[in-house]
Amino acid sequence: MAIIDKPSDYFEAFAYTGDGNTKVNFASDFTPNMTWFKVRNNTYDHQIHDSVRGVNAGYLDSATTVVEQSSYPIASFDSDGVTTVSGNITGVNKTSDLMCSWNWKETADAGFDIVAYTGNGSNRTISHNLGAVPKMMIVKERDNANDWKVYHHSIGNGKSLRLDTTTAQADDSTAWNSTTPTSSVFSVGTSNAVNRNGGGIIAYLFAEKQGYSKFSSYVGSGNADGPMIVTGMKPAYVMLKRTDTAGERWNIKDNKRDGYNQTDPVLTADAGGAEYNDSQMDLLSNGFKIRTSAVSTNASGGTYIYMAFAENPFVTSTGVPATAR
Repeated sequence: MAIIDKPSDYFEAFAYTGDGNTKVNFASDFTPNMTWFKVRNNTYDHQIHDSVRGVNAGYLDSATTVVEQSSYPIASFDSDGVTTVSGNITGVNKTSDLMCSWNWKETADAGFDIVAYTGNGSNRTISHNLGAVPKMMIVKERDNANDWKVYHHSIGNGKSLRLDTTTAQADDSTAWNSTTPTSSVFSVGTSNAVNRNGGGIIAYLFAEKQGYSKFSSYVGSGNADGPMIVTGMKPAYVMLKRTDTAGERWNIKDNKRDGYNQTDPVLTADAGGAEYNDSQMDLLSNGFKIRTSAVSTNASGGTYIYMAFAENPFVTSTGVPATAR
């Protein structure tokens, strides 16, 4: 498997202060196909936009079951960010708002595919273009108030999680038809959330790429000097969720809202609240280290899944090692 030497060609986190202008310049090295915005200092919706649904589609909010919103702030996806339809837009670039965005390029090289389809209410397979087996899938019906469904290979094809809630993993044969995805198709069952007859549905599919992305799990120790999770890369982004009990959030950390190995700011995918600080995690050259006994990330015997994307591979294809900050 080829190592991705420059992850910023495919993923970038970006922290900025809104200025009310029409241009949000991420200074990235790619045109994003998926951009996820969150205001850090206010309780506003998450806004998820993608190029497959297009700029004439409203945003999706990871923290709610609501339909695609009738708000269209994005005018174009650009080589260095996005252009908004007008300035001073709440949730994207309102003056003085502290903002964060996470940006992905859709390409099989980086193991990311966006699939739009119309549900038919029957067990079926749907083609994708990853050329590899998806390790994680995030799915939302666009025009009905159904839950976000999450597939993660660590919990298997007979269970699902809900991105919009703090619920635990649940037995769910109707989401993925108890069938593991392949390198060419993924399966959906009769669940309205992933296959309502006539429903417009969007699926974000992720495969694992060496030195760039990791989708795995760990077991908590209950010790403040918690487990070291080896990912084979220096993470730029980690989202994790406790799966064995209800009540714990989808915690999101990244490398741009702080500036230290110990990354304190937390946003939660299942809630629209403002950012808060903790000292739960270090982002290191070959993974992340849990620094708390909090049950949200490190309960004794608790099980956790995560998705992570790289700032740098641990060692590049030419032998250059990553270093912690």
